[in-house]
Amino acid sequence: MAAPTSEGSPALEPGAAPYGNFPNYSRFHPPEGRVSLLPGGLLRSLFPAAARPLVGLDVGCNSGELSVALYRHLLGLQESEGSLDQPAAGKDLNLLCCDIDPVLIERAQQCSPFPASISFANLDIMDSSAREPFLSSYLGRFGRSTFDIGFCMSVTMWIHLNHGDSGLMEFLSFLSSLCQYLLIEPQPWKCYRAAARRLRKLGRNDFDHFRSLAINGDMAERITQILTKDCAMELVCCFGSTSWDRSLLLFKSNGSNHEGRESSEQ
Repeated sequence: MAAPTSEGSPALEPGAAPYGNFPNYSRFHPPEGRVSLLPGGLLRSLFPAAARPLVGLDVGCNSGELSVALYRHLLGLQESEGSLDQPAAGKDLNLLCCDIDPVLIERAQQCSPFPASISFANLDIMDSSAREPFLSSYLGRFGRSTFDIGFCMSVTMWIHLNHGDSGLMEFLSFLSSLCQYLLIEPQPWKCYRAAARRLRKLGRNDFDHFRSLAINGDMAERITQILTKDCAMELVCCFGSTSWDRSLLLFKSNGSNHEGRESSEQ
């Protein structure tokens, strides 16, 4: 997937973000709509005896508002608290957040209240030649080869539209191999139609794969089927749906790669 063009270009006109890289995404889908569905003690319940810090990955983080909100919520930090108020925050969770749009990542870096424990990086997650050395290098800082938890919030549709059925399956397979737990928010099929319609209204070419997608219909169910049948994961919990009709689904890996923490932490 090619990187989008810079701010002010046609790719970032409202409604015409072909990779989901909307410049003001959190204004129409505020972070509170997701984090309010998650139990505050989620990390403690998933990792009751794990060594700290936990290591997380947020794919498609946009300009970071949701990433920061997830971080605060999962660690029980108040809105007014930043890294200076919570010097030990990074001892509990280090979060790597990536997005294909360098302008959005720059904004996230400038605004982050936790620069020591939340890292923002410009990365095309579908470019294996770029992602594998980058992610391995990050994990190596903690003596790890996989992430404890991954977040994929309203990203699957953009992968699917730009890379087709095979791209979606490859993406989900990659995440499942890299994360012990995966929290995913799939866009429903009506969002696919709306995204294609927005491009057509602006006189753009349709998404290359939209009309040929065989994986369609109930996307939460289809993605659950892929992860459980093809990717050795199990559905742990559905935390409900947001007010904009997107489910929050938590999966756990059954793969041998995630049996316990790495030996360096035993």
